[in-house]
Amino acid sequence: MPATGSFTIYYFATAAQFTAKHTERLPAPLPLSQLYPFLEERYPGLRDKILGSCGVSLQNEYVDIKEDADRIIQAGDEVAVIPPVSSG
Repeated sequence: MPATGSFTIYYFATAAQFTAKHTERLPAPLPLSQLYPFLEERYPGLRDKILGSCGVSLQNEYVDIKEDADRIIQAGDEVAVIPPVSSG
């Protein structure tokens, strides 16, 4: 059961390497528009080096940080930072 007042964020590939974490719990609620600034504060350089090319999902649905800025990440939600996938 999720902790009260927090959501889980998952980091994949380069995002996981940069943060040195695969998952962590962050305080909720958090407006989606504040996700990148919040992560940048915790991990300086993350926005420019990683987040600019990443996709974000909220509750297993891709979201657009700008277009969906008014959405609120609620306690118990799951967010994923997904770097671009390359195919060979």
